[in-house]
Amino acid sequence: MLEIRKYDLPDMDILYRDEPASDYFLWVPDDFYIVLGNSNKPERNLIEKNIRDDDVTVYKRPSGGETVVLTPRTLVVSVKVTLTKFSNPRAHFRYFNQQIMDALASMGVENLYYRGISDVAIEDRKILGSSIYRRRKVLFYHAVLNVSESVETIARYIKHPDREPDYRSGRPHHEFVTSLHDEGYRFSMKQLRATLAEFLQAIDNELNPA
Repeated sequence: MLEIRKYDLPDMDILYRDEPASDYFLWVPDDFYIVLGNSNKPERNLIEKNIRDDDVTVYKRPSGGETVVLTPRTLVVSVKVTLTKFSNPRAHFRYFNQQIMDALASMGVENLYYRGISDVAIEDRKILGSSIYRRRKVLFYHAVLNVSESVETIARYIKHPDREPDYRSGRPHHEFVTSLHDEGYRFSMKQLRATLAEFLQAIDNELNPA
């Protein structure tokens, strides 16, 4: 049996911190981690033998969505906002993902599309997946951007998901997922964090105008 830990990685700190009411956090994982969505099950979603052989830590997050792999070649983008009114979750996904798409576009990334319920893709290949968690008046969005991780890493640990967006069309991981580097965009983590921070800083004012 795999040990499944409660999700307590660094980006959760902003969710449980009372102040400020809205915040963001950009985090590069220091190791390999598997994170199950709230409704995922190890036996259904994970290749358990490979995870045990490689001694990879497995967490389960409170938000929905499918299982993800975090590595030092991915960037975690997390945003907390305190809202006076919640919209349809798809509207929130679209808003936050658009901020990231705008940031990447400002760096020269082309052919970015909002796909499915919560993905960002280059053409029809996924580079970012996201999930949302609501706690009282707080909405917590977090996403994983694949900067340069090999798709083989994902295929080693994660089975084909039970649920998939229409645009996946049954494609295996290696035909569905890509990275910024594989698409020819060789940004450093420092460059990405600086540019994304510029776009994330304005979110609170846009969602809760005075």
